[in-house]
Amino acid sequence: MNCTWSVDILGQAVFKSEKQIPHPAQTAGIRDDNRTFRTRSRPLASGLLALALALLLVTSACAVPLAPGYKIVKETEEVEFVVGQGGQPGKLEIHSRRTLQNNGTANLAFIDIEFPDEKGFGRKNLHAEWDGHEAKLSMLPEEEQPDHPNTLRIAFDSPWTRGQSHELAIEYELSSPEDSGSRITIGEDNFHLGSLGWIALPQPPGHFLAAYPKRPDKTEYSIRVPADFLVLARGKMLGRKRAGNDVEFRFRLRAKDLAAFAVGGSYKEQAFRRGSGTVVLWTLEPLKDDPGTTPERLADAWSTLENDFGTLDPDIHVPRIVESPELRGHIAGESGPAAASFPGGALVNRELLALGVASDAFVERVTHSLAHNWFGDEMSPTSEAAIAMGEGLPDYATIVIDEARSGPETRHRRIVDYLRRYDEATSRGAETPLGVTQLTDPPEQRNIALAKAPLMYAALEDRCGEAPVRNGLKHLVTLLRGQEVGINDMRSAIEHTCGKDLGEFFRVWLYAKGLPSDFRARYETGASTGN
Repeated sequence: MNCTWSVDILGQAVFKSEKQIPHPAQTAGIRDDNRTFRTRSRPLASGLLALALALLLVTSACAVPLAPGYKIVKETEEVEFVVGQGGQPGKLEIHSRRTLQNNGTANLAFIDIEFPDEKGFGRKNLHAEWDGHEAKLSMLPEEEQPDHPNTLRIAFDSPWTRGQSHELAIEYELSSPEDSGSRITIGEDNFHLGSLGWIALPQPPGHFLAAYPKRPDKTEYSIRVPADFLVLARGKMLGRKRAGNDVEFRFRLRAKDLAAFAVGGSYKEQAFRRGSGTVVLWTLEPLKDDPGTTPERLADAWSTLENDFGTLDPDIHVPRIVESPELRGHIAGESGPAAASFPGGALVNRELLALGVASDAFVERVTHSLAHNWFGDEMSPTSEAAIAMGEGLPDYATIVIDEARSGPETRHRRIVDYLRRYDEATSRGAETPLGVTQLTDPPEQRNIALAKAPLMYAALEDRCGEAPVRNGLKHLVTLLRGQEVGINDMRSAIEHTCGKDLGEFFRVWLYAKGLPSDFRARYETGASTGN
């Protein structure tokens, strides 16, 4: 019995809530690597109701196809790292093979495939085959291109009939990415691929009921690297085998797993067991300086994140801090010391390492990046929530971590510090509302929003209590794992655990300028009295 549609439609329908916060730009979004299409932010309560309706469909008419479509019967992915020469970056060769079956209501004349962004991933040498024969890739019709800039089409010589299966093979290279950030970095002897954007993805037919072709229950992929490389990737490791001067690591993704990521390089490993756990450092040269209390602080941070916001991944037991010389800051225009999250740890560049692993600056940036795994990989904030949630939640999480380690006085000091940053930022530029400020906005407006966002969560704790806010966020991360989420999703989750209507609270913090006077007075008074 084929029940694919009844599950996928949960992600495709448009859900609304009577208590949604008015917003001028509710935009569409795709969580591409996890095969989940969502047309707009879905409140948690509405999502649970839709889940019940979907389960009803499973028990009734799910065996009947409802729209044109196809499924992925089998999928394998191969990643091969080719070492750079003469100080030049290496490259990654990607090979993807899928068996596809038409399980929809109609014959298909073509298939659309979304590829990695050409500039952002340095994609080139693209090649596709259909049943072993070269397939011509063409642009979409002109009217569709603005919404799908990285999607190409394969038109068939004869219709793809219902019930028929075909083999799709795709190859391309990734090299010299324009943005060596949290999605991809490639060096001479190291690389990292995040969980978004690097895998070519077949798209559903253009029908409003067409289901997104999901990853099979078991997907195997391999990573081929030089024999001296260390590798970390998503899923269950099946083994490794030597192939000349290379070694091939094999992994299996299960249906419950999020999208694949991979990190590898000619690294030297140092493990530090401290405090509540272990922290592993991968550096291109052995660490010479004493790391001080940093391993203990990072182990405690990881433990706090898992305790307050849920287990990250059952296959990832300890955080890894990995050197990535090519890494740049994930915010436009940033340079110098940088850290970025990857599932299972944080990447750090040489400029940050040069500050000293034992430094407070190193700990602060790495801790912020670790928190991004919960609020960037486990769930992906919508574009309009990129600062309010995407940056505000990891900054708020660092306050939670400091409080767990050093007590409530530390929480107060951190909030006062963000107040200072906010005042300094507003003295340099005009404020735009937090709910509409983007990471691509001018630095003056962006810095104001970056300082204000964590203060919103501190105020939310003042309103609801610390435990209800953190439990609400844990529920959000758990129930909408791997999906794109927005402010209304978060509000619904926290209202459930808080037991209060927070509509006015979010309207004030997101769409009014300045800070509520009672909030400022509470912390400025405390700061002046030393409390």
